[in-house]
Amino acid sequence: MPNKSNIAMLEKVGESLESSKGVFFIDYRGLTVKETQELRRSLREVGAHMKVYKNNIVKIALKNAQLPEIENLEGTCAYVFFEKDPVDAAKVIKKQSESLRKIEWVGGIADGNALSAEDARAYADLASREELMAQLVYVVASPLRGIVSVAAGPARGLVTALDALAEQKSAA
Repeated sequence: MPNKSNIAMLEKVGESLESSKGVFFIDYRGLTVKETQELRRSLREVGAHMKVYKNNIVKIALKNAQLPEIENLEGTCAYVFFEKDPVDAAKVIKKQSESLRKIEWVGGIADGNALSAEDARAYADLASREELMAQLVYVVASPLRGIVSVAAGPARGLVTALDALAEQKSAA
């Protein structure tokens, strides 16, 4: 007969998987309580949350949710569930791992696909949604700015000619 706490944990993991767009798996071995709290706070700011569950329970929950199976879930794994953009959560993990030197990527699941540690880490190097939107606006606005400049050219020339004519008449 399964343990009641394990059944409750399985339900919590299932709910987290259902309400999120994906999850990153990290090895958090060596983090102090204060460092862990800072990581959790930083993740909350970008719409993600970190939980620690038993690896076997997570494997069962992944299977129940019909998500890819992750082979290397061993040791001290924490699960970072992201509700919004995976890039934002990955950037927070990368920043913390670089500053603390204690966090290791294990893998993840994004868009229903399993990610290796390298693939999950690569999300942190991508541009965020906001950065991509800004780049799109710039790309769309650049040709428009050129068109406005070209269209304003004849009017600018006319104003320059009229100004020169006015100076000639006032000088005479």
